[in-house]
Amino acid sequence: MARILRLVVALVALVAPAQGWGKDAATVTLSVENGGPWGDWGDPVFCPKGSYANGFQLKVEPPQGLFRDDTALNAVRLLCSNGATATSSEGPRGTWLSPLSCSRGHLSSFRLRVEAPQGLWDDTAANNVDVACSDGRVLEGQGGLAGTWGNWSSFCPHGGGVCGLRTRLEAPQRGGKDNTALNDVEMFCCS
Repeated sequence: MARILRLVVALVALVAPAQGWGKDAATVTLSVENGGPWGDWGDPVFCPKGSYANGFQLKVEPPQGLFRDDTALNAVRLLCSNGATATSSEGPRGTWLSPLSCSRGHLSSFRLRVEAPQGLWDDTAANNVDVACSDGRVLEGQGGLAGTWGNWSSFCPHGGGVCGLRTRLEAPQRGGKDNTALNDVEMFCCS
């Protein structure tokens, strides 16, 4: 009987939604001015209440070669201090790169490397993300090299940290059209 009870509790834990901070708990929204113009904003996602993002991971498609469609950055995943993860919209291409984490503290600011629209040439939009930790350390993303770095977002207020994010993603385009995948990011601070 105890074995069955443990199994039922384990199944409920897998199916029940994690209780995150929620958008109403966010005290500040961090954004940048150089995000790409395509796609739709995904749903905001949050670390479980009481935990903060202390690391991140990028999903990146490597360059596909001349005359092939590149998407570059396809997703950003927050690594929460309690071991959970939070990912908003995710493009279908690429692989998850090695996670990067703050040695102390939590995430508190970010910047994007974005390629401006290329006209008739292949567009990639967002290529890379760097994140600043609350202890001053900068975690340099391992994404693509196309485009230019924008300015840093504002920082989370003292005593707070990044607790969630949402991403702007262009859905896969049909008929041989140019795909960009991830275009922009917003992060949320909680305290």
